[in-house]
Amino acid sequence: MTQNATEKRVLAAIGQRRELINDGIDVDLPLADPERLYEATRYILEAGGKRLRPTATLLVGEALADTDPSELDYRAFPTVTGGEVDLMAAAVSIEVIQSFTLIHDDIMDDDDLRRGVKSVHNQYDTSTAILAGDTLYSKAFEIMADVGGKPENTLEAMRLLSSTCTKICEGQSLDVAFESRDDLTPEEYLEMVERKTAVLYGAAVAIPAVLLDADQEIVDAMYQYGIESGKAFQIQDDVLDLTVPSEELGKQRGSDLIENKETLITLHARQQGVDVDGLLSQSTIESVTEDEIDAAVEKLEDAGSIEYAREMAEDLTAQSKERLNALPDNEASDLLADLADYLISRGY
Repeated sequence: MTQNATEKRVLAAIGQRRELINDGIDVDLPLADPERLYEATRYILEAGGKRLRPTATLLVGEALADTDPSELDYRAFPTVTGGEVDLMAAAVSIEVIQSFTLIHDDIMDDDDLRRGVKSVHNQYDTSTAILAGDTLYSKAFEIMADVGGKPENTLEAMRLLSSTCTKICEGQSLDVAFESRDDLTPEEYLEMVERKTAVLYGAAVAIPAVLLDADQEIVDAMYQYGIESGKAFQIQDDVLDLTVPSEELGKQRGSDLIENKETLITLHARQQGVDVDGLLSQSTIESVTEDEIDAAVEKLEDAGSIEYAREMAEDLTAQSKERLNALPDNEASDLLADLADYLISRGY
């Protein structure tokens, strides 16, 4: 199957499940009182998003069920050992946590846009945004607590989700600390990415295996699939920040360079002797020109740094796909492999 055909297949699968997940969000996170608070909690969810993580949650469930998806009820999903769980609620919980992290990230970075619309703190105000993020955080655990099935599996899923949130905060803290360091290594950067970004992918695919009472080796394999493909996803994001037009990104191209954020690309470039700090040091998000960004990107390309990042993402993706051997061989597991490829081939 060609890359183009694979991408179309993945996007179709994501699109089908995204509609189901959006319906699930309406059920599990309805508008309530105070109205302004709950409008803010729903704002970023309704702004779009591919729903990649909850889609992966549903796909792992489908793979383990080894049944035609049209015959499955995500609200009464069959476990490996004969019970039922609300797999859609688990998927919604994952997406709600993702939205919580985005709101707080945008506040910390003072970003104006998210998914092509105003960030929550700009659309409302900072206090409301903080409360909206906190509400989403707590709601995610309320939703996960009601998935049903074996109590010990629900407890383990909630433990995994809570430890994931802790690691995300640790990763965000490291990201902030790294801005003032000039001796950062690629290994340290990848550790930060694992905590800040990849662990939620790990949770998204391990939690359904836990809830469906799969063997521990499957749970572990799914978690590593998520970690490796999640790190590849973030590396691809770093590449896209430099190579995709602003209107497609939904934010200013080259913003990582302008804001002096270290990426695998800049760390490699430093090792090649590039004066990374001088590339866009005189620019701001408001004043930077496309010509300045093009010149900076050309220097990074000449150093081989963008290609280095692409190759690292490809290696991580290859490793992640090996983990899928733990699943039954069916359409859903094939889609998980295609999804891993899509995470590093997507254009935005």
